[in-house]
Amino acid sequence: MRYLGMDLGNKTLGLALSDKEGIISSPYKLIKYTNYDDLIKEVLEIIDEKEVGTIVLGLPKNMNNTLGRAAKRSLEFKKMLENVCPLEVYLVDERLSTIEAEGILIKADVSRKKRKKIIDEVSASIILDTHLRKLVKNG
Repeated sequence: MRYLGMDLGNKTLGLALSDKEGIISSPYKLIKYTNYDDLIKEVLEIIDEKEVGTIVLGLPKNMNNTLGRAAKRSLEFKKMLENVCPLEVYLVDERLSTIEAEGILIKADVSRKKRKKIIDEVSASIILDTHLRKLVKNG
């Protein structure tokens, strides 16, 4: 089964896909959006086209484990997506995923300009990878 990982920002949605076996996550695409309706429509097309069976959405908690504005935005998006999509949306704590993605890209000697373009996709891949590792660990 293929998994779709998502990192929701104010204006962009970073996407990552797993392989068909659900083992390896890879950055997939960045969607720039102005409203959730159009964004969800595009996500549904990707789910159909790529035969996604599970959705994983990052939940950006504050460092003290509280839910701020960004987390509430993710929860709202999750609810809207679940209203029109039969798939369950799993939430993954994504604290520090962007910092981890930045570190990976710096280590790979990716230029600052190119990092800015792909950071959300790499973050989505980290979120998805976190979920996939948890599945392996739990059984």
